[in-house]
Amino acid sequence: CSKEVKMPQLESKFKSDLIKEIQTMFPGAIVLKTNANQIQGMADNIILFRNKWAAFDAKQSWNSSHQQNQDYYIKLLNEMSYAAFVHPQNKEDFLYDLQQTFRFSGRARILKP
Repeated sequence: CSKEVKMPQLESKFKSDLIKEIQTMFPGAIVLKTNANQIQGMADNIILFRNKWAAFDAKQSWNSSHQQNQDYYIKLLNEMSYAAFVHPQNKEDFLYDLQQTFRFSGRARILKP
């Protein structure tokens, strides 16, 4: 039986509101919560949108502490696609970066009748 670490209410509310905002900005996006017991330090959330993905770890503020291995995994995931720590002070930059990550980058498909 594992104990789940409770987030401070402020961080939890911020994260909940952020996920709602992501789902509004990117209709059809799926935001998954990762299992912290599986890979220690893995980003808390993975966002799937169309054929792209991103990861993030919500923090209460810019100077909130990071768990062991979190910096490593955010850097690694950012090299693969996009990943970041997000907090109220950088939320708008994070959302902008998500828009850039999820923008259409392939050739347009022409549907034939």
